[in-house]
Amino acid sequence: MKSFAATDAKNKFAALLDDARREPVAIERHGKTIAVILSSEEYARLEKLEDEWWASQADAIVAKNDWVGSDASQQALRDVLDAKA
Repeated sequence: MKSFAATDAKNKFAALLDDARREPVAIERHGKTIAVILSSEEYARLEKLEDEWWASQADAIVAKNDWVGSDASQQALRDVLDAKA
């Protein structure tokens, strides 16, 4: 993966976008990657993969009949949020 320092990314934005159309590009600040820029096609592909993964998780739960109803789900979420407060 190609990388740009944050200052170079700002100053050479057009080149960064051209590179990102071919492969993901890391943006670095103080030697650490702070962002990755990728093409819209790659982003759409990753979104599709994520959607497929979540669908497979839901299918597995349904197949095992290992699910809870909406009331129990809402209560579990409230419990988590209350614990963080």
